[in-house]
Amino acid sequence: MPHWLQLMADSLPSLLWAGLIFTIPLTLLSFTFGLILGLLTALARLFAPKPVSAIARFYVWVIRGTPLLVQLFVIFYGLPSIGILLDAFPAALIGFTLNIGAYSSEIIRAVISSVPKGQWEAAFSIGMSWRQAMIRTILPQAARVAVPPLSNTFISLVKDTSLAAAITVPELFQAAQRIVATTYEPLILYIEAALIYLALSTVLSTLQVRLEKRFARYGGMMEANT
Repeated sequence: MPHWLQLMADSLPSLLWAGLIFTIPLTLLSFTFGLILGLLTALARLFAPKPVSAIARFYVWVIRGTPLLVQLFVIFYGLPSIGILLDAFPAALIGFTLNIGAYSSEIIRAVISSVPKGQWEAAFSIGMSWRQAMIRTILPQAARVAVPPLSNTFISLVKDTSLAAAITVPELFQAAQRIVATTYEPLILYIEAALIYLALSTVLSTLQVRLEKRFARYGGMMEANT
């Protein structure tokens, strides 16, 4: 077996283990919490009183206007200077959650705004409250439109978790860096890490296509019933 292939085979278990223990949980938790934060932020920008809406706009402005790597450094390396000390994984989780929350809020805000006003009027005409109209009528329609951009955000997040290596989270990319430090074979190991990310992205892209088709059928059924 060629040297480079043997090295990749030997390092694969360590890389996959790091991905399973750190990369995947970090991705899932960050996206879940970020999606909740994004929904709340979008609703605040659309429907909350002006002071609350202004705070939401400021949060989105700051997060979207600064690099993710800088945000992670501020949380992990900067906050200890004011007495807030966080372990690497919680710091990364907070950073990715805030980042996903800001970007997903813009997606959610756009898709909610795209729902025709007639849907609100129809919901109110049959006696629904604002909350019932939002949950039963508006959000289901908005979710169908939001699936493609939110799926792209999730796939991007899988790759962005490699930035957590910069704040010492022992995820997939840092595992590759540690093996490089002992083998002095950066080209082989970084290509191997890239291939693992590529495989994950490919699987997620395939699932995204299936999810979009399912939501498209659901949307067609809704239109046929109306």
